[in-house]
Amino acid sequence: MFQNILVPFDLSGQSTRAFKVALDVAKKYQSKITLLTCIEGDAWHHKYYDSRADKELIKKQSKATKQHITKLESYAEKNQITFKSQIITSKSVVNDIVAFAKSRKHDLIVIGSHGRGGFDKVLLGSVANGVSQKVRCPVLIVK
Repeated sequence: MFQNILVPFDLSGQSTRAFKVALDVAKKYQSKITLLTCIEGDAWHHKYYDSRADKELIKKQSKATKQHITKLESYAEKNQITFKSQIITSKSVVNDIVAFAKSRKHDLIVIGSHGRGGFDKVLLGSVANGVSQKVRCPVLIVK
């Protein structure tokens, strides 16, 4: 039923938990997992910002992400699950996840949610909610 599972990964505990749920689903359906990390530069910069600082921030985030991905890759290997990962630079995380899922024909997205509500949700938005509203495939939100 689910051949290609996408797991958006932001290094949080919730996204790690979502990855573990995706492993269970992948074992059951003999699926492949793709881990996608969207790295943003300084979202608060203005027209006078220094792009070198942005590049340095992205470089540091990529390095930290690769260390986490190595751990998750070993979990996938232990469970005999085909695993790929991709890190992209993003200006709109929701739109980039949606475009990635559509272009690679993913059957299921397993995404972690921080569980924010009320004013925090209005202020910060919700990637999980945004993705679930815009994609056509099923979305499993893990808290």
